[in-house]
Amino acid sequence: MFNKTDDQNDNDQANLITNNDIAPDESIAMVANNTDSDNTDQLLDIKQQALLELSPLVDHLDQAPEEKFRIIMMMIQASDNKNLIREAFSIAKNISDDKVRAEALLNIVNEINYFTQKNID
Repeated sequence: MFNKTDDQNDNDQANLITNNDIAPDESIAMVANNTDSDNTDQLLDIKQQALLELSPLVDHLDQAPEEKFRIIMMMIQASDNKNLIREAFSIAKNISDDKVRAEALLNIVNEINYFTQKNID
């Protein structure tokens, strides 16, 4: 079987572009934008599905409160799910290290500020 070289493939693409009366830069940009948009949509869909599947499993994780809090905060920020704040607050209260607990509580306050400001705007 005959394999085309990169130059031949480039020529084929250039011929297609010229035949369609589209400037090469414009055509490449259109393909890149469609591909980026499609890939982004697919990635966001996978992210949503993963978050939905992760949510009920977090309780099954054998993690220290600090780690569990970090996971819940990541889920809040990744999904904009303010319903998880109560759970994050509950976990934060169980963090034994005063400094880490204080940081966790500040993170919760910041998230609440984010959601309440978002609703005002």
